[in-house]
Amino acid sequence: MTFPMLRQQLLPASLSAFALLFLLSSTATLGAQTTASSTPKDPRVATLLEAMSKVHSPIEPAISPDGTTVAWSARSKDGVVIHLSNVNAPDPAKDKLIGTNLKGPEASCSSTASTWSPDGNTLAFLSTCTGKSSPAGQQQILLWSKATGEIRQLTHVTGSLDDPAWSPDGKAIAFLFVENATRTAGALDAMKPPAGVIGEDGVEIQRVAAIDVTSGHFVQATPANLHVYEFDWAPDSTKIAFVAAPPPGENTWWIAQLYTEPLSASILKAAEPKSILNTKTIAGSLHELQIAVPRWSPDGSQIAFIGGLMSDQGSTGGDVYVMPSVGGEPRDVTPGRTSTPAYIHWVDGTKIGISEHLGGSSRIAVLDLETGEDLPGVGATYPESIGTGMMAMSISTSSDSRSVAFIRSSFERMPEVWAGALDNLKQISHLNDGIKPSWGKTEDITWTNEGFKIQGWLLYPANYDPNKKYPLVVFVHGGPSSAAQPRWPGAGYGGAPFSALGYFAFMPNPRGSYGQGEKFTQANVKDFGYGDMRDILAGMDTLEKRLPIDKDREGITGWSYGGFMTMFGVTQTTRFKAAVAGAGISDWQSYYGENSIDQWMIPFFGKSVYDDPAIYAKSSAINFIKSVKTPTLVVVGDRDGECPAPQSYEFWHALRAEGVKTQLVVYPNEGHGFRDPAHRLDVLERALEWFATEMPAK
Repeated sequence: MTFPMLRQQLLPASLSAFALLFLLSSTATLGAQTTASSTPKDPRVATLLEAMSKVHSPIEPAISPDGTTVAWSARSKDGVVIHLSNVNAPDPAKDKLIGTNLKGPEASCSSTASTWSPDGNTLAFLSTCTGKSSPAGQQQILLWSKATGEIRQLTHVTGSLDDPAWSPDGKAIAFLFVENATRTAGALDAMKPPAGVIGEDGVEIQRVAAIDVTSGHFVQATPANLHVYEFDWAPDSTKIAFVAAPPPGENTWWIAQLYTEPLSASILKAAEPKSILNTKTIAGSLHELQIAVPRWSPDGSQIAFIGGLMSDQGSTGGDVYVMPSVGGEPRDVTPGRTSTPAYIHWVDGTKIGISEHLGGSSRIAVLDLETGEDLPGVGATYPESIGTGMMAMSISTSSDSRSVAFIRSSFERMPEVWAGALDNLKQISHLNDGIKPSWGKTEDITWTNEGFKIQGWLLYPANYDPNKKYPLVVFVHGGPSSAAQPRWPGAGYGGAPFSALGYFAFMPNPRGSYGQGEKFTQANVKDFGYGDMRDILAGMDTLEKRLPIDKDREGITGWSYGGFMTMFGVTQTTRFKAAVAGAGISDWQSYYGENSIDQWMIPFFGKSVYDDPAIYAKSSAINFIKSVKTPTLVVVGDRDGECPAPQSYEFWHALRAEGVKTQLVVYPNEGHGFRDPAHRLDVLERALEWFATEMPAK
């Protein structure tokens, strides 16, 4: 399991929710709960966090249909407000700001998720700046008129709203909606305390809702027996395509089907959906795999989507498929591709734009469906992370696809909005001018193992001296269907704090990762913890041969699947002198019956645990616990539905029984992705101290 990017409006000022979450650290005291402080105990950490807090992240850029203006959000003294920037002559001093005069029931409200009407005359956005018309924190859709500058509230609903999208005729806006939501849809948020009929009571269903822009007529368009994950309007505004499955939604995305349904912007009346693709029943390369990012062709005759082995909804990767919009056989239009598409859009009727993982880098390309090849000379590769924040690796495009907008970020590059033609991108935002990284330089590392070419990223220690020896910590990413990419800390998982404090931080992309095609992503099926761990160890061998790494001071850490790899890794080798396992999995057999997302396991293990328990036992750390010698800190949230706390209890209990140094910290009211800033800081400090104590300098 991995962590899709969370919407920035949910996060504390100037600091992404995951700035600290995965950068694991410090001493530990055993306990079922912990009282954490938001003030760092270690002055080195305090200095580092103070520097990191100065970085401001732009939010969700959207380029206008004519490519001349980009709307994006950022935090200001007035809350989170929308900037309108000139793409051809960007000048922050001349940005038009939307939302500075809007007020919400709370002291600071936010306006995000901008989306332009097809004619470019109206900007729709999600906002909590609704005065007394909505409770504090309740988002609504607001409309800004380019002609008059006036803002009006369009929706008056109660629940969670996401992904607003104009109908192509500009008459309606559809969006994902959970009525009376009590938590964020999906498995990352803290699960509700168990009560009542499990799996039946209190289930919240995400549906497509739509509203007429003129009359305000509102309808829940999709039925209550389907949880919808993504959708797209047909080009004639008479239908939608969507990916959905029966509720509960956090568990059934892995068996979701592709549906179409009539939805006329002039009528807005719910109709009966039609399933046009069921991967459980289809033969061929898509059988029992996942589908995402459905996109209608310009003439409405086809739907393109991404299909592949994916371990989390929102962390997309696979091949690009095209199928008739009325149903029929899907066709893989990227067979054998040695990169991993994550986001697509139609350029015209014969070309599809692709944003993809290439190794650990990001690439934008255009696929010609007639030749099956990428258009030469079109596109770009970036040794960094890109995206709008709306979906994995998403980019915003003008109506003719000649101009784009997205956020660029790496270990050296602070997150900023860039826009324009791909061969002439211009920096739009300047939120972080003058800020320098406090960690070491970055290197793109490649090596080979067992016939695979493996890639990873290495952060050198700050103030690196080749005449000194340094400790190394391996950071294993979640997933496993995901990839470690360079991004400025505060936007995701990374090793920057460790690098800043004198460690080599190694972030490998072993088999099972995105970046080298679907065959590579599927290479660890039924083999969790074996081939992928050998890839990681081979990468460490490569680093040790040419860098001054102290072999007696090597550690491993990770969250989610990375937490499993940490737990399993210390049962397979004594090479690691210390370990920190975040939200890990120690026993796949018991895990199958404990988690809220068991459907994800079938594509990876082949069968359920009841049909083939041996394949689950093979990769269970608990079955090899007597081999562990590595001191291991274990951390987890008490309401984690993806990797439930009992898995961490099992591992900690077994290590303690075997006399291996271990500590367990369980964080109250936390899910798979920690929300409380004090808890995230506490994890960081504990992990840093754990590695420093167990791998002391000589």
